[in-house]
Amino acid sequence: MSEHPQIPHSVKQDPFSKPLVLGPSSQEFLDLAEESVDASQFPGTFYHEVGGREVFAQLTKNFYASVAEDQDFRAMYPEKDLHPAQVRLQLFLEQYWGGPTTYSEHRGHPRLRMRHGNFTVNSHYRDVWLGHMNKAIDQLELPPLQAETLRDYFERAAHSMLNTPD
Repeated sequence: MSEHPQIPHSVKQDPFSKPLVLGPSSQEFLDLAEESVDASQFPGTFYHEVGGREVFAQLTKNFYASVAEDQDFRAMYPEKDLHPAQVRLQLFLEQYWGGPTTYSEHRGHPRLRMRHGNFTVNSHYRDVWLGHMNKAIDQLELPPLQAETLRDYFERAAHSMLNTPD
């Protein structure tokens, strides 16, 4: 059994998934989000229906651009550079909607509640998060049914992340 690299004390390791992506492999993980994927390889999925990787990449870029402009909400994100968070969200959404399983292959099971457990998520922050995501969805100019499908998912997911009373 191989030993895991020493993790700095400021970084918490997810005990329920693969080790954190560190060192040179971090860049490799980020590069995976840039690789071309033929959405037609995933017929019958929402991933294919909306246009695949390009749409999810643009959605997450729009979202994090909006977050970056919100100084109060931006403070919740510990990383100086939001790009790694954008890639993680992109790859998670691609997998959730029936696309490549790259996220789980490199990060393990999503375990969203656990991964967000260190952050204060009350109704205010849930609503702020949803505001940024809805803005990002609007910028995609998707057909109404596709946009509403995304909104419905994000609404339910955001409510499930609540971990702090108001």
